[in-house]
Order: sequence, then C-alpha cells, then structure tokens
Amino acid sequence: MAAVGGGGGGEYLRQFVEETSWYNEIFLSHVVPGDWWRGLPHPLQSWLRNGLGGYLIYFACGFLWCFVIYYWKRHAYIPKDSIPTIEAMKKQIIVASKAMPLYCALPTLSEHMVESGWTRCYVNISEVGWPMYLVYLALYLIFVEFGIYWMHRELHDIKPLYKYLHTYHHIYNKENTLSPFAGLAFHPLDGILQAIPHVFALYLIPTHFRTHIALLFIEAVWTTNIHDCIHGKVWPVMGAGYHTIHHTTYRHNYGHYTVWMDWMFGTLREPEDILKKD
Repeated sequence: MAAVGGGGGGEYLRQFVEETSWYNEIFLSHVVPGDWWRGLPHPLQSWLRNGLGGYLIYFACGFLWCFVIYYWKRHAYIPKDSIPTIEAMKKQIIVASKAMPLYCALPTLSEHMVESGWTRCYVNISEVGWPMYLVYLALYLIFVEFGIYWMHRELHDIKPLYKYLHTYHHIYNKENTLSPFAGLAFHPLDGILQAIPHVFALYLIPTHFRTHIALLFIEAVWTTNIHDCIHGKVWPVMGAGYHTIHHTTYRHNYGHYTVWMDWMFGTLREPEDILKKD
C-alpha cells in the first residue's frame, strides 16, 4: 500500500520489475527469433517490447481498418473522393515508422520511474479496492484529457512548436489525405509531448500500473480511429468527425477522447455546423 502514496520498499518495487519482466518474456519470446534479447539490460528489453508492440498495433489497426473502410465497406462509409491515395498512406507509414522507436522511449521511461518508486503507482487493485480504483481512474483520465488538450493547443498557438514539430502532422489537412495511418504520423518529439500527460499523472494520482500500460497502447488504437474520417456520433466522444474538422480549420477540436475540454474552453466546433454551412 505504500506505493499508493509514492515510494515503497524494495520488496514492493520488485513486483513492478517482475511484472514488466513477465511482459518482456511473454511478448519477446514469441516475436523475436532466438533468445539474444535476454542478454540485454532490463530497460532495453522493455524498450524493444514497447517498440515492437507499437509497430504491431499500428500496422494491425491501420491495415485492418483500411481494408474495412476503403475496400470491404467502401460504399457504406465514405465517398470515393474522400479515400486517400496509396502514396499518401505510404508517406504516413514512413513518418510513423521512423518515429516509433522514439515514441516508445516514453513508456519505457515511465516503466523505469515506476520500478524506481518515483511515482504513485500501485500493483494490485485490491490495495485500494474497486471503488477507489474507479475514482483514481476517472481522475487520471480527466488529468490526461486536460493535459493533452492544452499540449495540443499550445503546439498550434506557439508558432515555433507548430512550425518545427506539429506541421509534420498537419500536412494531412483534407479528408482525402487523412487515413488511419496518419494517426501516428508525427514528428517524434510532437508525439512524445502529446502523450506525456500520461506520465505526469503518475506523480499526482494513484494509478494501477497495468491500467497505465494498457492506456498508453490504447493511444495508438485511438489515434487510428480518429483519423479515418468516419464519425460515430457518440456524444461526448471526440470522434473522427470532430478531428477531421481540426485538420481542416486548425483552430478547433483539440481534445482527445471527449469534446468536454473544447466545450469548456470555447474551441468546440460540431460536425453538424460544417454540414449546415456547406
């Protein structure tokens, strides 16, 4: 229970190391030929697992979703003139693939901080009970939503940040240039900055470690979804309809999972407003 308040003894912290070592063993032993990786230091094993896992999620989600929306259900979801070209998707894949090793330094760093006792992470939900687990999870998600909103907004408002970092992503500014593969097509530092609220939250909010790891990788799935131009219309979810507006106006819908921050800070623009204007 000591880890909930920060720190924790060596025996307690060893449980985090054992958990990440288990992740490494389960994943790397199935995807990496041979056992050479076992000779790597523990942080490098974790970085390798995070990197390969990131590629796997990115390509699995991207290709699966492209198959569904651009081939299998192409007449049901989006107009033909909104389908991105193969060339645009190739460029997005190249940008994301180059950045992935650096993206995955962030979850590796967060794991190291947890294993070192610098955060308020805890190992088992039973340490706090399900009611408090849900309270802490809600606080974590609110903090992340707030942090990503303002980080994203400042990447637009601070001109050097936009010019040298965020513009790499905003070359995809029309429906026929957006695709699921655009979701991780960022300058590496841009991607890290937008995900870093997940790490800051660990210092402030007691967080279940396994939930934190899962939420980091859900980011990759989520960004695939909001760049596919298909609007699910499930309030208050910040679906692709909202995010497509962000890519076309540059000044609206900075939020992440929900529309609440944009509503609170006056930057929300509804997809229905665009349709009415058209």
